[in-house]
Amino acid sequence: MLKFKYFSLRAALCASSFMLCAASQAQTTSAPAQEDMGWWDSAKAKANKILDEGDLSLMLAGHTHHGRNTYTRERIAELNENTWGLGFSKAIRTKEDNEESLYAMMISDSHFKPQPMAGYAYQWMKPLGDKVEVGGGLTGVLISRTDYFGGFPFPAVLPVASIGTRNTKLMATYVPRFSKNKGNGDVLFMFVRIDLK
Repeated sequence: MLKFKYFSLRAALCASSFMLCAASQAQTTSAPAQEDMGWWDSAKAKANKILDEGDLSLMLAGHTHHGRNTYTRERIAELNENTWGLGFSKAIRTKEDNEESLYAMMISDSHFKPQPMAGYAYQWMKPLGDKVEVGGGLTGVLISRTDYFGGFPFPAVLPVASIGTRNTKLMATYVPRFSKNKGNGDVLFMFVRIDLK
């Protein structure tokens, strides 16, 4: 567990660099010192800010939906859709009231094997009322799977969306189909995030 904790922190910082560049360029900052930073230093500063100031949340995973049009019925019967797992995230709000977060999570993957992942997410948030809001954005993530690259972590950039309150959200990310092989299809991964305040 201790080994995974250190891996997760390192992975989160690395994955954050992929997405932080775009997010940092999209936002203007009033501090001239930050404008002079290189992208790597800027990414580290952003990650440290999220880790230091962010609200801690518990992430609970339980369902992954495999596309019925991209997998055969026989293949779906072999796959795990109860991808139970848990993780933690830290999130902050930007001055525009959007959300940035760093996270680390471990789930049971589609083949019943452990799948650790860690990364950075940016969501543009829109209120639907006094308490409910929706969000949409991107996540840069490092994933380790036994069926890819011998378990060596690899990066991915995926869409992410959420609906709920600031404290509790149903969240999802979508993995598109990368080949016409009926053994590989699209996947919708869902989880709940609950603030630990």
